[in-house]
Amino acid sequence: MTENNRKTETPSDEILSTGRLNQSHSPRSQSQNADQNQGTFSLLDGASSQAPFIAPELETQKKVAADKTQPLNERIEAYEDIIDSEVGDTTLSRARNIEREVGLRQIYLKFEGGNPTGTQKDRIAFAQAMDAMRRGFEAITVATCGNYGMAIALAASMAGLECFVYIPEGYHTRRINEILNSRVQIIRVQGDYEIAVNLSREMAKREEIYDANPGGENTALQLQAYGEISHEIYDELRDAPAAVAVPVSNGTTLAGIYRGFLSLYRRGKTSHIPRMVAGSSHGKNPIIRAFLKNVPNCDDLEPDRIRETAVNEPLINWHSIDGDYALEAIRRTGGWAAYASDKGMLSYSKLLREREGLNVLPASTAGLLVLLERHRKETLPGDRYVVVLTGRGS
Repeated sequence: MTENNRKTETPSDEILSTGRLNQSHSPRSQSQNADQNQGTFSLLDGASSQAPFIAPELETQKKVAADKTQPLNERIEAYEDIIDSEVGDTTLSRARNIEREVGLRQIYLKFEGGNPTGTQKDRIAFAQAMDAMRRGFEAITVATCGNYGMAIALAASMAGLECFVYIPEGYHTRRINEILNSRVQIIRVQGDYEIAVNLSREMAKREEIYDANPGGENTALQLQAYGEISHEIYDELRDAPAAVAVPVSNGTTLAGIYRGFLSLYRRGKTSHIPRMVAGSSHGKNPIIRAFLKNVPNCDDLEPDRIRETAVNEPLINWHSIDGDYALEAIRRTGGWAAYASDKGMLSYSKLLREREGLNVLPASTAGLLVLLERHRKETLPGDRYVVVLTGRGS
């Protein structure tokens, strides 16, 4: 696809009252107007980015990757250098102080806050931006409530791609200013995250733009990118742990980690597949509810009954886009899923900060909370347990 056959004008002719954009407003003015409206939902969910995002010694690669006058193979090679140096390969450390406190040995913390924008979202953002480059796309779009949008914005800017980020009008996170500083176009829409996803997908089809939303045609690539977490855990432990605990929202991260371990097991690298453990906000996630109710699929929740807080927003969904993949992973491995309260997540984020020196988003601790709550009720056997902490605190 070339610049000539892809439309580049700002999305328009959409109606705010139905979750679409007003024809007379540009994406940038939509963002400014929404931020001025009363009743916006101020969230504390935003992770913190590294400063600078990318190491200074990669400045040459940054310039080459984003320069459309350079040969495509050279741009991709430069972009791969950035990914290899900056994305993934996050810290896996043993939580000895927490082990002593809770009476469970060999707890390992996989801290995804070491990624450039502070969460695991960088893994799929950079993988998809490179995929977009290879396939000849000139732009990329995604819907977000903050963290994923920041990851896509950074990845797109370094790949020389235009970026359109759809954000529900009622959300105001600290990450939005970071996204604006990345010179992307923010499109504010009335409605919730799921409506924003649908509008972003519609734009991708209409304008021939790369669709980075979960649940779309690029889901396999997203799962593969998250599967790298499994390979990194294996590289450190030289086998699979007894269980891997993960906070879940759409379920993509957990499903990807499971598929990574499944691949390792099939190739004879590990002696078993770990039990997958999921944690999410109390009563606000279809994956957890489906597991607890023992129903075959993740049924949607009632949107009007979902209430966001400054703690739970990264976890809640009335519709978990990749929820069935995650539910299958939990059940096939003999894992479990349970709810985590805001109070509990805040408590565990404080515990991690005080005992292990890690500053994490409270929502990142949902998997840890669920793992240790199971141990409190029935003592887990002596083995190795990995907890994925998905975001660095602000």
